[in-house]
Amino acid sequence: MSSSTDSLTPDQHKAQAARKAVEYIQEGQILGLGTGSTVQHFLTALGARIQDGLRIRGVPTSQATATYATKLGIPLLGNEELWDIDVAIDGADQVDPQLNLIKGGGGALLREKIVARAARKFIVIVDEAKQRPHLGLPFPLPVEILSFGWRTTQRHVENMGWLAPRREQSGKPFVTDNGHYIVDVQIPIIADPTSLETRLLQLPGVVECGLFVHMASLVITGTDQGVRLSQAPKSEIP
Repeated sequence: MSSSTDSLTPDQHKAQAARKAVEYIQEGQILGLGTGSTVQHFLTALGARIQDGLRIRGVPTSQATATYATKLGIPLLGNEELWDIDVAIDGADQVDPQLNLIKGGGGALLREKIVARAARKFIVIVDEAKQRPHLGLPFPLPVEILSFGWRTTQRHVENMGWLAPRREQSGKPFVTDNGHYIVDVQIPIIADPTSLETRLLQLPGVVECGLFVHMASLVITGTDQGVRLSQAPKSEIP
């Protein structure tokens, strides 16, 4: 075991996982590019490989990712193109032992789910603190909702039994790249992610929720002992 004096920081764990993920990228692939601090490490490492001659194209899940990828010289596909994505790479806010995820801390959950679902393989990169025995608090579940009638939609969500405050940023409502609001649902333990996802998506006004159930092909976790690989059953990733 590592001592406290040589432990890595969470950011170093993220960078460790991100560098490992780049090893799975192959020439000519189309990549789904997630959003967040861990993905920034991945984009930096990917940009270095592109400078060395790797040819890929990317589909960004947020304007922030698109801006950073462009700065690094990563070619991007447009919204009007049909995406045939080989591998999507993204972070997560929580991962349970079944590799179910909570995502959406950065507010890009709708685009992230569209891209991840379109990919043949979905690789998730996290630091060790994101591994949890179950999904739920201390991290709330982000739910993207229409701004139209948002208070009514919020009430529908809260009638399920939990508080769901609207996310704010600098004293104003947080608005996604899609022009929607997010409510952060305060659920202590998500015992059945599949059922909860179905129930939430049936509510009028709910656009998407941050539960990514049975979607991850591989989770790469950065730890003090090196990267740890957790592979989903029947995954094709070697």
